[in-house]
Amino acid sequence: MSRLAGRIAVVTGAGRGIGRAHALALAAGGARVVVNDLGVNIAGEGAHGGPAEAVCQEIRAAGGEAVPSGHDVSHWDEARDLIAHAVNAFGGLDILVNNAGILRDRALFNMSEREWDAVVAVHLKGHAAPSRHALTWWRAEAKAGRPRRASVIHTTSSSGLCGNFGQANYGAAKMGVVGLSRVLSIEGFPYGVRSNVISPSARTRMVAGMTGADQLGGPDETGYDPFGPEHIANLVAWLAETDCPARNQVFHVSGRRVRVLELPRIAFEASSDRDLTPSALAEALAEKLVDPLDAFDLILGG
Repeated sequence: MSRLAGRIAVVTGAGRGIGRAHALALAAGGARVVVNDLGVNIAGEGAHGGPAEAVCQEIRAAGGEAVPSGHDVSHWDEARDLIAHAVNAFGGLDILVNNAGILRDRALFNMSEREWDAVVAVHLKGHAAPSRHALTWWRAEAKAGRPRRASVIHTTSSSGLCGNFGQANYGAAKMGVVGLSRVLSIEGFPYGVRSNVISPSARTRMVAGMTGADQLGGPDETGYDPFGPEHIANLVAWLAETDCPARNQVFHVSGRRVRVLELPRIAFEASSDRDLTPSALAEALAEKLVDPLDAFDLILGG
């Protein structure tokens, strides 16, 4: 029996790249999938339904079940309608993969309010709004004696975990996603809802213009592509399973490597029986602080 047989999934931003790989993997595992995508460019402009329908056609051609969705997850009511769309189409909901995103990169000293708001709306509110309405439905089901062993999978980024020049809006939203997931883990627990976060490294159109994207390369001589989106989807498919034990975790995944991150944790402590003056703090802390670039390497490096 397929590992996701009988499960019903919503994947946002599923028309291309990592989201498309998620939708295909979930469907291959036996899930019925709502493929949500506005069909916009990476700046969030030029909506059309082609990408979502194209992924649905791929799923159907392989023998799976899928329906498209053009709901805008950055709008509270449309996110509500997205969850209702899944329930109406397939009779329920078990899996929510929050993946939709856009980029409007600019150094903070030149960033406009519109550029800030657009990115935070899609990445942070676009995670929160579907999660809110999905949790409302799961809570009602649990109270009615029909609990679902549900899984929410959020998408963060090394830009949030470690920082990246020109991405204050994106990085702030992506770190906010980690906090959102942790709260959802607490609030969803009584109703059988798990929440986890993934930080993917893969070759997509969103990373094409980022610093270091030219180092991603391509498939090796055997045809293996370490930055193929399908590797990210393997982790998502596991997290989506009914009996997956992962809860309240943050994963970094790339190729055939998955890292479980500890965020945050106490690295060391300075204490004294006297007030910690600036000079005392300098003596106690200065040599122990980790450079942010070192942290970036610890997460993404070899």
